[in-house]
Amino acid sequence: MSEKREVCVAVVQCRLDDAEKEPNVARVEAHVRAAAAKGAQVVLPPELFEGPYFPQREEERFFALAHEVEGHPTIARMQALAKELGVVIPVSFFEKAGQAHYNSLAMVDAGGGLLGVYRKSHIPDGPGYEEKFYFRPGDTGFRVWKTRFGTLGVGICWDQWFPEAARAMALRGAELLLYPTAIGSEPHMPAMDTKDPWQRAMVGHAVANAMPICAANRIGVEDGITFYGSSFLADARGDKLAELGREEEGVALARFDLDALAETRAGWGFFRDRRPELYGVLMTGDGSSSGR
Repeated sequence: MSEKREVCVAVVQCRLDDAEKEPNVARVEAHVRAAAAKGAQVVLPPELFEGPYFPQREEERFFALAHEVEGHPTIARMQALAKELGVVIPVSFFEKAGQAHYNSLAMVDAGGGLLGVYRKSHIPDGPGYEEKFYFRPGDTGFRVWKTRFGTLGVGICWDQWFPEAARAMALRGAELLLYPTAIGSEPHMPAMDTKDPWQRAMVGHAVANAMPICAANRIGVEDGITFYGSSFLADARGDKLAELGREEEGVALARFDLDALAETRAGWGFFRDRRPELYGVLMTGDGSSSGR
């Protein structure tokens, strides 16, 4: 009988508001080490963890924060950490590629190898979340990676609201869906609290794809945004297995049996009963069947 395929996943939640990069990266590294010491094999930090969430405003000076994949100091640091600890680390970063800029993620395997890069597909634009000023829409398509501890699909923040993204990663063979994020209050509508809808959207992906999801957020107040924290891990039923508070710094962990999940996924029949020939409307921008 083959050995059971179990994986322990951790999400990192912390403040990332230091003006200099080093304290933020060091804080994330410390949490990755703490998660590994608790048995985590995959450790997910938040989105753009090298510093404060700079897209709150449109300022040209922030483009200097971007760096090419090759020779990226934080990616290299996380590669060394992954190799030392034997853990998988999805690394969110601000990518420069020629004259273009992307909100990207480098998938670092447990041996320290770089498996590839995903560029965020859905780019938000609104008060406090001015990402279209900085980032081109990603051109990689939705990606999954066969890591030492399972096949992982990763979306970035705004991606997590779109069921099409989750389904695309599931169809490509993902066994777990991971979402690094930076989400908080709406500066123009301070009474609006989207923490619960944010979690419910991802829980819906978990249920619809019979697949666990894990989300890592930041905490603290940065200029006009109070970040929600509330990082969590949910199983294929959508039940939350672990969750951090709105102001809590630390890691949350959950363990998943990948083989049992594969059986559950097949048993539900979501992928058996799909009718892709009827979904052409999803290929249009306005829902028009004529394609005009």
